[in-house]
Parts: sequence; structure tokens; C-alpha cells
Amino acid sequence: MPRILVVDDDPMVGATIEVLLQRQGFDVTMADGGETGLAALEAQTFDVMLVDIFMPHMRGFESIRIFHERAPAIPLIAMSGYAFASSASPSPDFLRMALELGATRCLRKPFTPDALLTTIRECLGEAAQPKDKKEVP
Repeated sequence: MPRILVVDDDPMVGATIEVLLQRQGFDVTMADGGETGLAALEAQTFDVMLVDIFMPHMRGFESIRIFHERAPAIPLIAMSGYAFASSASPSPDFLRMALELGATRCLRKPFTPDALLTTIRECLGEAAQPKDKKEVP
């Protein structure tokens, strides 16, 4: 049974994700912030991490960077519900920035259950694939 760490400071979002994933047979560990998520990461092993980009006490992308540094082999799905500005006043693409900091995939909130499950399964499938070894001449 794949183990998923979900780090999100919004209790409603966290509970919804937890119930959905448990019904699909995943073993879910919830963390309500970056500090509790890091403690869980140090105490257990996980197959995938879902991490909200914007949480109190870990501003901006600090959480993505730290989670990726602590467990670079675990696929990390960055989530954001940030209200993006209109095209008339461009705002930074926070999800793209998360990819540059080590996220494997990104989901913009609100996302559908199918989008979440597809993204997790893609990450699990990629993690199971052996890494290509470079041939040495």
C-alpha cells in the first residue's frame, strides 16, 4: 500500500484529500504545516509527498525546497490555491517555480479527484522505473 504524506494547513482540504486517498487504498499521513510535515518525513518513509506551496511559518517556496532537499528521491507534488492575477497584470507562475525547486508535478487548487489520483499514480509509476544509467565509453 503506497504511503502518501499530505502537508496542507487548510483542514478542509487536508480532510478531503485524506478521505479520497484512503478510499483508494493509500496509507495517508496528514501534516498541518511544514514543521509537522518535516517531522513526519524524518519519522517514516513515503512514496509520494503532496505539499501546499503557501503555508504559515514556511513562506513561499521554502517548504518545497526543504522537503525536496530532505528527500530528493520521493516524488513531490506541489499544490497551490493562490489566486493568480489576471492576464492584464501578470503574476509569477508559482507552480512553475515549484518545479524549478524540485517538485515533480504541480496541481492548482481546486483540482478534481481524478486529477489528483492521476498525478499520484504517474509519480508512483515514475518512481518505480529504474533510472537510466549513462553509458561510459
